[in-house]
Order: sequence, then C-alpha cells, then structure tokens
Amino acid sequence: MGANASNYPHSCSPRVGGNSQAQQTFIGTSSYSQQGYGCESKLYSLDHGHEKPQDKKKRTSGLATLKKKFIKRRKSNRSADHAKQMRELLSGWDVRDVNALVEEYEGTSALKELSLQASLARPEARTLQKDMADLYEYKYCTDVDLIFQETCFPVHRAILAARCPFFKTLLSSSPEYGAEIIMDINTAGIDMPMFSALLHYLYTGEFGMEDSRFQNVDILVQLSEEFGTPNSLDVDMRGLFDYMCYYDVVLSFSSDSELVEAFGGNQNCLDEELKAHKAVISARSPFFRNLLQRRIRTGEEITDRTLRTPTRIILDESIIPKKYAKVILHCMYTDVVDLSVLHCSPSVGSLSEVQALVAGKPNMTRAEEAMELYHIALFLEFNMLAQGMKFCECLLAQVVCS
Repeated sequence: MGANASNYPHSCSPRVGGNSQAQQTFIGTSSYSQQGYGCESKLYSLDHGHEKPQDKKKRTSGLATLKKKFIKRRKSNRSADHAKQMRELLSGWDVRDVNALVEEYEGTSALKELSLQASLARPEARTLQKDMADLYEYKYCTDVDLIFQETCFPVHRAILAARCPFFKTLLSSSPEYGAEIIMDINTAGIDMPMFSALLHYLYTGEFGMEDSRFQNVDILVQLSEEFGTPNSLDVDMRGLFDYMCYYDVVLSFSSDSELVEAFGGNQNCLDEELKAHKAVISARSPFFRNLLQRRIRTGEEITDRTLRTPTRIILDESIIPKKYAKVILHCMYTDVVDLSVLHCSPSVGSLSEVQALVAGKPNMTRAEEAMELYHIALFLEFNMLAQGMKFCECLLAQVVCS
C-alpha cells in the first residue's frame, strides 16, 4: 500500500502554523511499536532561543568560577611545598649565610649561561677521521706512489703500513723515498674506483663511495684474505704513535730564536727530540702543514730526501714549551687529550720550568697549564686540542668561585 512521507515523524521539515515568531525546526526520531506502523515520536529542538538569559549567565559564571578555583589550587599545590621546604631550611640561618647562598645560586646560574654561550660560539672541531680523509684527498707530504691500472696514487708509507699487513710487507721491500710500486691484485673485479675506495677505507675507516660491490660478501672475504683485516682507525693510529714506525720528522726545542728561524745550529743547544710523521702533523695542524710546504718550496726538503734523514723542526720553547709536546702529539694521533704525561715523570721538565724555578716563581696550577695548552692549540690551529680543553672552563670556574 502507499505511504505518505509526511506520516513518518523522522522526516525533517519545518512546521508552519500559529505564531510566525514561534516557528522552529525539529529533527524527529521514531520508536516503532509492535502494532503495524504505529510510532512514538521524540522531537529535539535545535533552537535555544527560549533559554532564559539568567540561566545561561549563571551556568557560564559557575564554570568560570570552578576553573579559577582549580587553577588556583593547582598553582598553590605546585609552589607551597617548595616554599615550605625553603622556610624550614633557612629558619635557623643567619642573614649573612642566606646572602651567601643567594650569591652562590646567582654565580652558578651565570656560569651555566657562560658555558652555554661558549659552547655555541665554539667552532666544530675536525676529527681525526675528517682530517685523514683530507690527507688522502689533497695528498699532503706523500712519500710513495702506487701504480694501479696505469694510474698513480700518491700515498703515505706510514699510514698504509700501520693499517694493512699487505702494504706493510709490500712497502718494506721499497724503502726509498718516492718509490713507485706497481700493484698486482689477485682479487677479481677490482677496478680503479674500487681500489681508490679501498685506500680511502685504510685512511678513514670508511669506503667513501656507494658501490654495491662492497655489499658482496664474497668480494669482501677475498679482499680480507689478500690484504688482511685492519683494526679500527683509532687503534691503529695509537699503535703508530706508540711505535713511530717510518717516522720522517723530529721536533726539537730551543730558546734561541735565531736558531729556530734558521732551522739548524749547534746540536748541544737542542733538547730531547720527539719523533712524528709529516702526514699526521700536516693533516691535523695548518701551522705544521704550511711550515712543511714552505720547506718544499724553498728546496730544503730535497736535502733531507737526498741524505735520507728525517726533517728537523725546531720550535721556540718560549712559545711551545716542550712539556706540552707529547700531549699535543698524542691528541693528533688519537683525538684524546691526556694531561697525565705532564706530571708522570720528572724528566718531562722544560726550559720554561727551569727558568721559572730560578726566578722563584711557584709551580703552575692545573688550571694555568690548561689555559696555556689551550692558547698553544690556537697558535697551532689545532681545533680538536682546543676543544678538548673544554674542561679548562670548569677549572677556571673553580678558581673564580674559590
């Protein structure tokens, strides 16, 4: 049978009739009875126009009051305990002690802000890995050439010998400076880019290029069998520092400025010499790199190569005291600042210390030594050492607060 849509109470339609100002729109929902299509309608008004303004204002003000009470109670709970604890702590204190505590808090806050600003202003220090990558790319102070597939790869004898047993054996057969060694690799599939990536890995611990062949386990196993498996970069560099194999430069110290400028003179004027590698000190310090490059330009390096003697660098001890030399070199090879060598042996004393004792000056404190080493690092442009002396700020803070 037919059904009129207007008979269904859930239909949405305006009701018109009676007073025009009282017209409303209703949305109906129905609950059907079990007899036929009878239904009971429930109508919900969308018009709140007949709500009394006093009731609406009362409800709004009640919610606002409840919210204010809740916020006030929460703030009170948050601060009351701290205030109570401070009152109980300071109840028996003298006024001078309270003032001292306030000054302590203010000083600590100022030092914290100073440390934060210093950290933000401090330039990022270059790590050993980054400097070794530049050393391989820019070829500072190379001393041997590897020839592979008619391509020359200038490298550093000491680095490869320390990192790879294969190259240690190979290079020992050609000890002369600038030797050209033709590479014969048995591992199949090694081309020039892959050989360069292999050398890059020995310098940095990373291949330095994306090549799916380095994901091939068979190739890696073959390379390991032929070249050996190197240790981590820091372990091998620490071994190079400890044993100084293939060292090619010595650092000497003198108080005679004219002797320093001439890079020569009476050996009796020189203190104990320290061995090092040109590759490492030129990679870590622009000061040493520029000094060595100047010797090459002036032809002084040719004499050392002809005589097969290590290059001698004489440093003015009034600028770089000898007692800091081992700390500096150790950091260049390992990226670690170890100040224990400053006081581990009485033989570490330098000319500046002797002059200080003769003049009646007291021994330097740890904070003073740290600050002096920090300025030496800036002079050498060795940022890793300068940043490694960050703890110097803490020592200075202790001096200021004491």
